[in-house]
Amino acid sequence: MIPAVSTILLYFSGMQEMPKKLHKKLQEREEKGALRMLASRSKLIDFSSNDYIGFSSSKVVFNQTHQLLMERDIHENGATGSRLLSGNHTLYNETEEILANFHNAPSALIFNSGYDANIGFFSSIPQRGDTILYDEFIHASIRDGIIMSNAKSYKFKHNDFADLEKRITSIRSSSIEGREIYVVTESVFSMDGDVPDLKAFSELCAANSCYFVVDEAHATGVFGKDGAGVIQELKLEEKVFARIHTFGKAIGCHGAVILGSLALRQYLVNFARSFIYTTGLSPHAIATIQSSYKELCATTEIKKLRRIIQFFNEQLESIGLEKYFIKSDSAIHCCIISGNEKVKTIASKIYSKGFDVKPILSPTVPEGKERLRFCLHSYNTQEEIVEVLQLLATFVKN
Repeated sequence: MIPAVSTILLYFSGMQEMPKKLHKKLQEREEKGALRMLASRSKLIDFSSNDYIGFSSSKVVFNQTHQLLMERDIHENGATGSRLLSGNHTLYNETEEILANFHNAPSALIFNSGYDANIGFFSSIPQRGDTILYDEFIHASIRDGIIMSNAKSYKFKHNDFADLEKRITSIRSSSIEGREIYVVTESVFSMDGDVPDLKAFSELCAANSCYFVVDEAHATGVFGKDGAGVIQELKLEEKVFARIHTFGKAIGCHGAVILGSLALRQYLVNFARSFIYTTGLSPHAIATIQSSYKELCATTEIKKLRRIIQFFNEQLESIGLEKYFIKSDSAIHCCIISGNEKVKTIASKIYSKGFDVKPILSPTVPEGKERLRFCLHSYNTQEEIVEVLQLLATFVKN
């Protein structure tokens, strides 16, 4: 039985106080208008979630998952341990084979989350003496993995081919034997929604013997045949060392997969600490991944989403808002509104009219680049888009 809130507060009243320097950091963030708070999920019109094709609430996926578990006579609630001990239940290898085939890769290795996948990969693959070159807007999970690596790391300007080429040339000119270069980018950037020239980047990496790594988190279920991602849409599978696809966005469940060679999979099983030292995902979680991928091949939601994205961009131009937005053909569209307080105020006004559009504040994005982030979904209607953009126009044009 869960104790009453008052009992919990009384119980913890004798605990040690937070160190003053931690209180100060919280206070500084609050003064900047950037203090994060947890809020309940809203019942408003959704322009904020990553559930791009509605799979998180799909009855088809839910029922297929249940049916799969019943057919296999699987009734376990948990994995019981790490995959290297007791947690490698039968659905794991089967689902990894499905993922490898779907994504046209030699092998696949499932991780508990996109964060775990990026931490595991970047902390274990690049070695001391190697160099990691990463896009300056790369996701925080990749940055955290890079920090844990023994390799040197340098950022290059966002989606800037010339700057990346210059950095590669500089490193290669030193001619240190055995030094490997890893080039890291995303196929769709989570805070801008833009797509780099992956073909040009892959050719640059191939010409300079660099290992090309692409995070496809926000492309999965959106780009490519059956939502397979940008790399497969461009037919670049053989030019990429590793791809990371996550399941918490368009796939509508949880977990992630790293795609690559059989040797890469074996290495990660042996050296990726976020894989080795954690309890595996439950059979239900793995069955949901398998069911969601099965539904990707049958659903019409991906086509609906693409029509919604096109309509959104047409409306930006029609209403005269395109100059405020970062150009995007993905499901993510960002309206730049400088200043934490200003963007929060506008988001609050839009929220009061029934639309859930989230403000993205510094330090998550650079100061002065605060924004409203519109996430589009197959279930958004044209009427909803017109209404929310006309509402936005009354604030940003004044």
